[in-house]
Amino acid sequence: MTVHRETPSSESLVRQDLRRGRRITGDTLFRLACGSAVVVALAVIGLMVYDSVTTTFPVVRQFGIWGFVTGTRWAPSFAIYGALPFIYGTILTSVIAIVLAVPIALGIALMVTEVLPARLAGPVAILVDLLAAVPSVVWGLWGLLVLVPFLRPIEKAIAGSAGQVIPFLAPPTPGPSYFAAGVIVAFMIIPIIAAVTREVFAATPRLQREAVLALGGTRWDVIRDVVIPIGRTGLLAAVILGLGRAIGETIAVTLVIGNAPKIAASIFAPGFTLASVIANEFNEATETLHPEALISLGVVLLAIAVLINGVGLLIRRRFELAAGRAR
Repeated sequence: MTVHRETPSSESLVRQDLRRGRRITGDTLFRLACGSAVVVALAVIGLMVYDSVTTTFPVVRQFGIWGFVTGTRWAPSFAIYGALPFIYGTILTSVIAIVLAVPIALGIALMVTEVLPARLAGPVAILVDLLAAVPSVVWGLWGLLVLVPFLRPIEKAIAGSAGQVIPFLAPPTPGPSYFAAGVIVAFMIIPIIAAVTREVFAATPRLQREAVLALGGTRWDVIRDVVIPIGRTGLLAAVILGLGRAIGETIAVTLVIGNAPKIAASIFAPGFTLASVIANEFNEATETLHPEALISLGVVLLAIAVLINGVGLLIRRRFELAAGRAR
């Protein structure tokens, strides 16, 4: 039996070549566009880092890297610059914010995904997400006018009962403080952590949830044995994302932290962060090496952010490897 194959006509071959040519051209243009965007982004970042680092050279020559980072005195009128009070303030306010924000954000995410019915979960999630749209200056003004006066009696009560035993709860200085700044930043990062965590928990496989319930488990058993273990990598990513926002927050912190260039043992004392001192002093930086010192603080802030993200990436990979071995 002879099989006759239809030979494509020259017209159909031309159409195929045209379609193939358009597809190749489109793919090529798409790759070029994406590659150009990546190159531009990397070039801008590289130029920013290069310009910032080269600007710090006079400060490094004057004080040395270690001397600048560990210096405790900041006196622009005497050309003395030490970054340690601002590093301390940045880390302290960020830790306060994370300690306050993570449990609340975790509770919100679990409430929306595991407890509330669908007709309530959606509005609650939208309401929490809207908090992320509030500008930093609005948070700062609200903190200065409302939160700081509200916290003052609470701080006095805590310091009066525990301040004699725990140094970092010593009697407060009336007004803005590390603690007030940490609370404001906590409010600002709760929507970020809650949104990411909520999406991670919602992606938990339904079969595993139903298996626990079928074996007689409770809703708490599902959360403890399925939702949180599966979503812990995403939870860590959400915490790192919130921590990055906390470290870099500027305007809101500037308004409520007190702006004192010193290291105070009490969390109820005024202080400074790296970002807030740059925003507060850069426009008036006319003393010797003052602008260069402020840019050096920006480089230190960038290094801290990169270090935290690197540590978070290593921890996440360890979790992923452990999960892979468990499977």
